[in-house]
Amino acid sequence: MKACRRKLCAVKTVLKLALLIITVSGAACFSSDQTIFAAPKEPVRAPRYLFLFIGDGMGPAQVQLSEVLLHDGHSLAITAFPVLGMATTHSADHLITDSGAAGTALATGSKTTNGTISMAGNHLDTLKTIAEMAKVRGMKTGIVTSVGIDDATPACFYAHNASRSNLYDIALQMASSGFDYFGGGYSAGNFPENQAKSKAFRGDITALMQSARYVITHNKQELASIKPGTHCWAYSNYDSKGALNFAMDRRNGKDMELAEFTREGIRLLDNPKGFFMMVEGGKIDWACHANDAAAAARDVESFDNAVTEALAFYRRHPKETLIVVTADHECGGLSLGNTANGYETRFDLLRHQNISMQRFAEKLSTWKKTGTVTFPMALDSVRVSYGLSTARADAALALSENDCSTLQKAYRKTMKTESAGTKIPDTFTPAVTGILNSRAGIGWSTNAHTAVPVQVFAIGSGADAFKGCYDNTDIAKKIMRIANLKRRVI
Repeated sequence: MKACRRKLCAVKTVLKLALLIITVSGAACFSSDQTIFAAPKEPVRAPRYLFLFIGDGMGPAQVQLSEVLLHDGHSLAITAFPVLGMATTHSADHLITDSGAAGTALATGSKTTNGTISMAGNHLDTLKTIAEMAKVRGMKTGIVTSVGIDDATPACFYAHNASRSNLYDIALQMASSGFDYFGGGYSAGNFPENQAKSKAFRGDITALMQSARYVITHNKQELASIKPGTHCWAYSNYDSKGALNFAMDRRNGKDMELAEFTREGIRLLDNPKGFFMMVEGGKIDWACHANDAAAAARDVESFDNAVTEALAFYRRHPKETLIVVTADHECGGLSLGNTANGYETRFDLLRHQNISMQRFAEKLSTWKKTGTVTFPMALDSVRVSYGLSTARADAALALSENDCSTLQKAYRKTMKTESAGTKIPDTFTPAVTGILNSRAGIGWSTNAHTAVPVQVFAIGSGADAFKGCYDNTDIAKKIMRIANLKRRVI
């Protein structure tokens, strides 16, 4: 334990030095936008409208990559915020956190063990969340996410459980929370396989939500028709885990975006007593777990679009609104640069990828079932989906004989017939994506989380409190203090 504490102290010392450099160099970066986001000169009052945006897995490199890939020289909204801080993310029992412990820190201001949802590490004490405090104060409350509504991060704001894996038991707590708005993802806990894991099955989650007088909407037209003050659970098309599609796989007109759920949430929650809204860009993390740089960058952009909706509200209520944007942890150990390219980068090559790894892998699964797609046919699909080809004028996208040999071996291995009880992993999709990432100058160190500190962006009433270097638990504590919310164990 002492060794762990010494390591954490060393990490914090390095972070303070790094932040000093960031602060000095960042002053010029932010100065041009100070007039756009000018803070009120009057004494700071407790904000009535609180926004906490969490980019799951979104480290500094993910933010920078997304900004580099934006078209027409545009910038992300969050990088123009006037206040920048840095937060450490370790959990109570690990230097590298999971989303349960990190979400708990951001929701309650307390450390807990990995895998725990807003409970102390002893799994006996229940920790009150910012959202619950806001509700007690008479404020309306909303939870929005691009992944399952009972996934770890959103769950930490309305539920309490010893394990993030108890999805059905977590989902049950939506109805009893009394929160005003749930938007984005469906409940993975309501899938039959997760219902079966519960020791106390109480029925279909959707039916229970309706019994608790929540109106459920399935598309943008239905959501737009809901009147303010109505308890609502809004979701649209979702995948096998209850999540929205990746931003780059979204079908125009059919799939709702995170920004739309945020905008409608603001409309439904807006009232004189104020509101608290947590919005999570959860698919950033999923893309980074897969080492899918293009998908991660696009979902950071989608997340930033949701922040833009809050900014529009802020401009109408600048003295009463606080917006804080951060991440629960970094994922993937993303680096903008690799050994193969040295100082040369061609991040623009990632624009040739037009579907996520997940969507391409789903195509591969279909090919495996039909058994009719040959390797040359698969390479043609690679050309269409990734821009990589054996006949390219751009050498950076040309597949060499060695590349083709590697891909062919991976394809044959992936397409092998599976025997009963065994599952052959897809090695072809990661190989294709890895080639494009490498050519672009992208590096990854892991398929898991890292202990890299995350950025904190803030604007609005009380935003200055988020300058500096601190722990992720301090983010919640600062919001509680600024908004006069009471923190205690329940």
